[in-house]
Amino acid sequence: MEASVAIQVLPQNTESDAETCCIVDEAIAYIMSKFPDAYVGPFETAIEGDYDLCMEVLAEVNRIVIKAGADKVATYAKIFYAPERGLMTTEQKVGKYHESEA
Repeated sequence: MEASVAIQVLPQNTESDAETCCIVDEAIAYIMSKFPDAYVGPFETAIEGDYDLCMEVLAEVNRIVIKAGADKVATYAKIFYAPERGLMTTEQKVGKYHESEA
C-alpha cells in the first residue's frame, strides 16, 4: 500500500439534513465500489491502496456529489503517500479500538 487518504465531502446549499445524508451516502457508495474495505467514520471515509486510484476516487467524489443534487461541494482530504516504504493500514492504526465489532 502506497497511499492512505481520508475523504470528507460536505455538500453545500442542500435543503435539509436528510438531503445532505442522501448525497453523502451516494459518495460513500461510490467510494466503497472502488474500495470495499473503506473505513467509514462519522466525519470522513478512509481508503488505502494505489495512489493513482485514490486520487481518481477523490476527484470523482466531487462530481458524484454535484450529480446527486448539491450545487457545490467542499471536500477535505488528508493524504499520506509513501511509494517505497509503505504505510500503516487502517487496521493497524485503529483495529484495537474496534475489536468488539469483528
